Amino acid sequence: MTEQLAFLFPGQGSQAVGMGKSLAANFTIARETFAEADDTLGFALSRVCFEGPLDELTLTANTQPALLTASWAMTRVFRETAGLTPAWAAGHSLGEFSALVAAGALRFADAVRLVHERGRAMQEAVPPGVGGMAAILGLDLAGVQAACEAAAQTQVVAPANLNGDNQIVIAGHREAVERAGALAKERGARRVVPLSVSAPFHCALMQPAAERLRRALSSLEISPLAIAVISNVEARPYAGAAAVKDLLVRQVVSPVRWDESVKELERLGCTAAVEVGPGKVLCGLVKRIAPTIRCVAGDDLDTVRAMVHSA
Repeated sequence: MTEQLAFLFPGQGSQAVGMGKSLAANFTIARETFAEADDTLGFALSRVCFEGPLDELTLTANTQPALLTASWAMTRVFRETAGLTPAWAAGHSLGEFSALVAAGALRFADAVRLVHERGRAMQEAVPPGVGGMAAILGLDLAGVQAACEAAAQTQVVAPANLNGDNQIVIAGHREAVERAGALAKERGARRVVPLSVSAPFHCALMQPAAERLRRALSSLEISPLAIAVISNVEARPYAGAAAVKDLLVRQVVSPVRWDESVKELERLGCTAAVEVGPGKVLCGLVKRIAPTIRCVAGDDLDTVRAMVHSA
């Protein structure tokens, strides 16, 4: 029988120089996708993806449209060449925009412009050096929340990514993140890993970026969703097109509830998933959160075909 399939779309951190290059070299629809992104943004995003340099690719304003474009190119290849049709889609942070493009709610050109602005807004919301993020390993959500509350004092620090298996990323003012990390270790965390990021994503410090995104979204038309998309904010499928703008704005300042999102896919009957974009980060998380869901990286098309069409 055919697997009950979900497409999963990665967020920032999965980018790599060369992403999409082989796909564009081998599939016309992938080349057309990168060309559309270049035309829409008015600069050679494809060159940044294919050739770098890494410093340019990792600028948040470039990373976000780059990942969206690479993921959409791969989605089109899967659909139009391999005949893969998912029942669900979900994306981690920025990846939620890719999921909404795959579902037909956002036009690709609109989404590329939107995430380019989102990236600029998130980068500019907090001055360099003011914010920080850290991964807390081996401590449950209640323990992490307690550490953040005790560490905040007059600053911001809060859970930002709930990645499952007691892997929680916190974000906020740099000093508050450091204090929360130290308290988390005292409360039993196995490790605290400071993250090299350009801004403290998914916390209250991103409110200026959320307002800029709200303005950018205001004039866009949102179409009905052709497949169910799991919202990062609510960890359940979007109720409909009318909910998209509000949830995307809220997502900027809210934690990514990835563990609950994967469990929701499992509850809905998902048995297989493809990570549609560069890297294998999401497959690693799925394996820990919901081992019943088989997940493969999308850059191996033969493996994807075999998995999805296996009897």
